[in-house]
Amino acid sequence: MAGKRKTNSAGSTNKFRGDVLRVLGVLKVATADQIQRIGAPHLTYRHTDKDTPSKQKQARTASHTGALSDMRKHGLAETGGTTTGGESLRNLTTKGLEAASYALGRPVTEMGSTARGAGASGATHPMTVNETVIAMLRPKPDLARMTKDPDEVRAAAQAAIDTPDGIGTIASYWTEVPLPATGTWNAPGKGGAQADIVLTAPQDQVPLLFIEADNCHETAEELADKLEKYARFFRRKVKDTDGKERPMWRTRWTVPEAAEAPHPPVLLVFNRLGDRNPNRTIPRLAELTRHLWAGQRFEDHHLYDGKIPIIATGLRNLREHGPDGEVFLRFGRDRMQCLREAIGNPRREAADVRRRAEYEAHAREYKEQLRRAAEQQKAEREARRPACTGCGTKFTDDRWKAAAAYPTPGPRWHPTLCDGCEGQAVKAASRAQDEHQEQDQIPGQKPGSWFSRLRT
Repeated sequence: MAGKRKTNSAGSTNKFRGDVLRVLGVLKVATADQIQRIGAPHLTYRHTDKDTPSKQKQARTASHTGALSDMRKHGLAETGGTTTGGESLRNLTTKGLEAASYALGRPVTEMGSTARGAGASGATHPMTVNETVIAMLRPKPDLARMTKDPDEVRAAAQAAIDTPDGIGTIASYWTEVPLPATGTWNAPGKGGAQADIVLTAPQDQVPLLFIEADNCHETAEELADKLEKYARFFRRKVKDTDGKERPMWRTRWTVPEAAEAPHPPVLLVFNRLGDRNPNRTIPRLAELTRHLWAGQRFEDHHLYDGKIPIIATGLRNLREHGPDGEVFLRFGRDRMQCLREAIGNPRREAADVRRRAEYEAHAREYKEQLRRAAEQQKAEREARRPACTGCGTKFTDDRWKAAAAYPTPGPRWHPTLCDGCEGQAVKAASRAQDEHQEQDQIPGQKPGSWFSRLRT
């Protein structure tokens, strides 16, 4: 134990250091409180016996604070200023980002910058980005790690577990992602945008979502300009590894192919810190960007080929209700929806379901018509099937075919009889012939003698 504490003097474990690497690898800069809420949410419900919220936070973040201290000594993390509320900000070093790439399973080239200096002015925007990620994630405590906690602590944790789930894991998120309108992924040129958050969670029916966090400082015109840059990036095409030209975003992110081909959706999350009221900004922004999001009317729904689904919500509502809450307004729609409905096209999907149902109903009816017609044809054919004039048995298909092909009877061919009766008729004819020949012979003369031959 002494040797371990010498290596990690703050007593941190691999689990908590792993939390730090994964969270800071995604968020770039964060507080110990944010790292704990994402990495070990069960700790949020402990230490309720502390006198003040400050002491409670200090107690529940102690393990991650220790991990940060040890990682700082190993050159993996560093202190990056403070928030406007006085909390210490932490970020990874270049060495730390490399370690985080292994923890997250990402190429080092996709890890972004170290965010050094992000806290020089209080990091209000990075903190809003982080809180947006946490609100989308809705981290749930693990009751298996709370077996020794008091009943009231476990009950509070269970209440959180019973709320609607969030989307993805921390590894489903990227922050500060360049969207180059010119240049390359690693060396973006001018005219592009930078996504605050990119979410990929196909397991939760959100294959790709871009998120912009706004502290209500920007005007509708400034936000519209940013969305125009998104549109430039979405329209940009490059040659893929197979030599075929594809939208540049598809060379990095995988989205299922579909009959309708809109651009990826963009979610705007407004945090009421600045002076601008989002209730006035959103209508103006929708008007300015109509050409980017407005679909084409088709029967009872719209088609959005080549359009950007733009959705807006407030951070407070997102925190309270999560992605499953009806707190998302898609531009062009007149009611709030949950996130999955807002980024999709439920009316088109419903129309597709109706069309499939109608097609299947028509197919079933057509199949039934064919069945009835086949039965009628079979009945009519059976009515025409000839019967044996001897025993009345219906002809088999082969007998019927042969009788129709050779209707003229012969010594050994009786087209009006079945196979059995024909056999009997042939045998009877053969016996009659033999008897006739016997009657024609001279008494005492053996068949085949020279005299009988002479008589013939």
